[in-house]
Amino acid sequence: MAAPPEDAEKTESGLSSKVLQKGTGTSHPAADERVRVHYSGWQTDGYNFDSSLNRGVPATFGLNQVIKGWTEGVQLMVEGEKRRFWIPGELAYGKLEGELPPIGENGKRPGSPLGQLCFDIELIKILRPHATPANLTAAPTDAQVNPSGVASKVVKAGTGEAKPKPTDNVQVHYTAWTTDGKVLESTLPSERPKRIPLKRTIKGFTEAVQMMVEGETRRIWIPQNMAYGETPPPTAPKGMLVFEVELLQILSN
Repeated sequence: MAAPPEDAEKTESGLSSKVLQKGTGTSHPAADERVRVHYSGWQTDGYNFDSSLNRGVPATFGLNQVIKGWTEGVQLMVEGEKRRFWIPGELAYGKLEGELPPIGENGKRPGSPLGQLCFDIELIKILRPHATPANLTAAPTDAQVNPSGVASKVVKAGTGEAKPKPTDNVQVHYTAWTTDGKVLESTLPSERPKRIPLKRTIKGFTEAVQMMVEGETRRIWIPQNMAYGETPPPTAPKGMLVFEVELLQILSN
């Protein structure tokens, strides 16, 4: 851990890394995306200063909110990959002047971990909105179209049986787009599903979600008159909206 091996990859910045386990993904995260990872970090003497594995819970980070070596290094990875990084101090928390501080009686070393650091990182998931559908401007011919004009298509079948009532609250993950491909909102990057009272949202959303069962993911095309109307509030979008909704749970009102 004190120094990278000869067969490690090295970038122009001085970051070194070596793949420990190949991933199953095909795309790499961008510098402004969020990721879910497991990781452990050591100083050059083997002192383990942090580990999500010890806590038993993966960590979620925005790659533009961490040390430079992480921002650069995790972008080299794909989902499912495990990689060891040797990060010089200038890409981490700063250079070390002199010797490493002694470890205290509590087993902890005070202060930020300075100098070169070694991290093992497993990229579990890149937290992205749903992939932008190709058919944003109109529902496909095999979509189910209601008399209201709301159209929908099941993307993933659910495991539940009951369907929500218009007075229910629902717990959902969703992404919403305008017809030009702009993402209006998505719960996926934050990994925080949203609780929505169906009687307090736009008509098309209320109508379509009542067709779903728990565990189901459905793509929904909502015409303007079932969304925010011809004269929407100042912060609301005009025109048809497209949603991809995963119904996680029906919460009785």
